[in-house]
Amino acid sequence: MPVHHDEQFMRRALALAKKGRTSPNPRVGAVIVRGGSVIGEGYHRKAGQPHAEREALRAADGAEGATLYVTLEPCSHYGRTPPCTDAIIGAGITRVVCAVEDPNPAVSGIELLRAAGIDVEVGLMAEEARALNEAYFFAMERGRPYVVLKTAMSLDGKTATRGGDSTWITSPTSRDHAHRVRGEHDAIVVGIGTVLADNPRLRAIDGPDPLRIILDSSLRLPLDAAVLGDSNVLVATTARADAAKVEALRAMGAEVLPCGDDRVDLPALAAALHEREIRSVLLEGGSAVHGAFMDAGLVDKVMAYIAPLLIGGASAVPAVGGTGVERLSGAMRLGAVTVQRLGDDLLVTGTPQTRP
Repeated sequence: MPVHHDEQFMRRALALAKKGRTSPNPRVGAVIVRGGSVIGEGYHRKAGQPHAEREALRAADGAEGATLYVTLEPCSHYGRTPPCTDAIIGAGITRVVCAVEDPNPAVSGIELLRAAGIDVEVGLMAEEARALNEAYFFAMERGRPYVVLKTAMSLDGKTATRGGDSTWITSPTSRDHAHRVRGEHDAIVVGIGTVLADNPRLRAIDGPDPLRIILDSSLRLPLDAAVLGDSNVLVATTARADAAKVEALRAMGAEVLPCGDDRVDLPALAAALHEREIRSVLLEGGSAVHGAFMDAGLVDKVMAYIAPLLIGGASAVPAVGGTGVERLSGAMRLGAVTVQRLGDDLLVTGTPQTRP
């Protein structure tokens, strides 16, 4: 089949994959073609539900001699669902075009398909396929969640005035966009200072609510905090937390995770979240939290919503606190930078090329 046809069908598979809400699984799309025509397609909708390949095979109702286009290497092991390689081989597929190999060491789908006599081609639109599952690839390859630092600030880098006023720096358009970003992540992290100042619920507008994580070294979280009105809350604290307060929070349905002696140990927290299959984490502040994650080398992407106003004042709250760097040569410089207009605001997004 001509290469441009291969790209056409893989592009369709990628578009299908984007529909899924699959974490901790990757988003995957599949298209089955025979005689130049699509006879079946599908995508992985949610963890625990059928994978894209099985959905496409079910829709095809017979795929003998067909080509399967799939955005990620088919699974070959039992997890929440049975392996897709068995279904592909059993259906009589003769050619598989796979965008990218799965970084999960438990997956050996390409090897099994080739052993069964199926022609397997790998690498078509691989960059797009990796980008589709950025957090999944990162977590599998690095052994910790992908951490995104999100901040809303003035043109001079402030998130609140010297008196603590931060309502509202950015526009409703930016705030709506930022709330939708929440639904794209497995967890949100805020510090206890943000909870005490703003009493947020940390809900998502679009998609399921992420795990809400509060960093609270001395367990100052009020029992009537708005965030505790919902399930799916984790309080990361330390060994010095009051035992009675720990039990009270647990009785309300919150998970309390001691993680460090005096201050919350962020690498240890990241490791614990990885064990829970948390693939992506959104940092929502405040300044001290952002700085602590930067100082720990745990920031993998930055999203800065910038409003066209100047706050001024040496004691106004900066977007990022922490220790910082002594020389500019050690500053975090972003690459792959994009700039998006949101009303009068700008959203600047980039990934660290150098880290403090």
